[in-house]
Amino acid sequence: MNGTLILLVVIAAIAVTGLANRGNLQAPLVLVTIGSIASFVPGVPHLELHPHVILGVVLPPLLYSASLRFSVATFRRHLGPILRLGIFMVLVTAFVVAFVADSMIPELTLGAALVLGAVVAPTDAVSAVAVGQKLGLPRRVIAILTGEGLVNDATALTLFAVAISAVVGSRGLVDQPVVFFLYEVAGGVGVGLLLAVIVHWVRGRMYDSPLETAAGLVLPFAAYLAAEEIGASGVLAVVTAGLYMGHRATDVSVGTRIQERSVWESVDVLLEMFVFAYMGMQLKFVVDGVRGHGIDLGDAAVYAVVVLAVVMAIRPVWVLLHWARRGVMRRMGWRRAGYDHLNVREHIVVSWAGMRGVVTLAAAGGVPFVLANGDPFPGREIIQALAFVVAVGTLLIQGATMPLLIRRLDVSDPYERIRAEEQLALARRISRKAGEDTMRTLAENPPDGVDGTVVATTLERVHRSMQSRLDAQRAEDTGELDPAAIRAGILFDDFRRATLRAQRDALIAARDAGDLDDETLRGVLESLDTEEAAVEERVNRRARR
Repeated sequence: MNGTLILLVVIAAIAVTGLANRGNLQAPLVLVTIGSIASFVPGVPHLELHPHVILGVVLPPLLYSASLRFSVATFRRHLGPILRLGIFMVLVTAFVVAFVADSMIPELTLGAALVLGAVVAPTDAVSAVAVGQKLGLPRRVIAILTGEGLVNDATALTLFAVAISAVVGSRGLVDQPVVFFLYEVAGGVGVGLLLAVIVHWVRGRMYDSPLETAAGLVLPFAAYLAAEEIGASGVLAVVTAGLYMGHRATDVSVGTRIQERSVWESVDVLLEMFVFAYMGMQLKFVVDGVRGHGIDLGDAAVYAVVVLAVVMAIRPVWVLLHWARRGVMRRMGWRRAGYDHLNVREHIVVSWAGMRGVVTLAAAGGVPFVLANGDPFPGREIIQALAFVVAVGTLLIQGATMPLLIRRLDVSDPYERIRAEEQLALARRISRKAGEDTMRTLAENPPDGVDGTVVATTLERVHRSMQSRLDAQRAEDTGELDPAAIRAGILFDDFRRATLRAQRDALIAARDAGDLDDETLRGVLESLDTEEAAVEERVNRRARR
């Protein structure tokens, strides 16, 4: 029954997400809301997955996909702020929440309170980054939020594993908690890097895009399970493998890159939708569990509000204290690049980008049911209830107000746009020079047995093709700020897509009439699809600018 219900939930989540996107609504919040309402409908069964399924099947591909898209060079450039937010602030948040929860909630032991702290500590940058990109948030802020999202997931879930091990009573290879934490970090990074190097080496000798993509799909699960098998952090193994594979993505064929990009985007969306819908559907059963363990719902509501307030307050205090410290050190003549170049408005945006999401919900669902001795896990129901309130509350309060905050503060950076244009121009010059040098070399050293006239004619055709592409790119870039040019570009893409669709319809009609072989049709359609994908990419790029 669970399998059928899972598929029905996935289908419903896809439909709800599509409608939410069309209405310009936040899909995660809509999914959680509808799932919560559905959980109270009479006759709806309790969809419950084993914690190992959530942590071992749902999280690895989500973390791996995010790691693939993040630049290692950008990570290094903003290493200081990313580590401050992704490691130190997560640890501070987890321990402060643990202290507050342990002193306030009698059902929680100190270890269980630390589990709660680890669950609610990591932020989810997806919503903030999506909003920020639409509203012109500077790239350095986007990079810091994205990098933080990767590191804080790994930090929180590693701490989560250590706390769970301590509470449950299971023994790892190392008994001391601090040493165990360090072992988890080192072991996870080592396993992830080793497997990524092996998979990259194997893929480089396949020359088969579907097989290469399949190997990439298996890697996050293999990294997670291999690290967990030796008692190390599976999460860090997945993030490390993703960063390495993303950095070496230029080594694979263009077909593999296009295919992987599409596959991981689909997997990402599918799993995120499912997790939000799944957690929404737990609300009634979480409430029943809280009530069934003798916890007053009024008391539980007070606990939830207090924990939510603590979680939301820690981040602004941490970020703005760092900004104040930076100001003091600046007056003393000390200054560094990266995060220290954020102004106070950008610091405020970063401080408010504390929405919790998929990792918090998935980790809450991953809390074990029983201890090693068979006793129930202390306060599991209250942990899930508080995690639910924190995730929904931050999405509702911070996520809903983030666009207004960015607009009011006007944090766009005109100098960043100039630098981006300079970098784009540099890339075009490098590309053009490399092409011209190669053509000159081919003209001076033509292949054996080929007539010189044929070589010259062919090179001229290649030159015209390159020049046409450069002219089109230059015209598109020049017209970015010209409303008439923007409208002309949009019209061009609309006309080109209409033409391509007409060609496709005519070819299919000819196939259906028996005039055109199906095999021939498929080959021609692949070429049309490639051209239409280029048009779609231009449309998407224009929408992101």
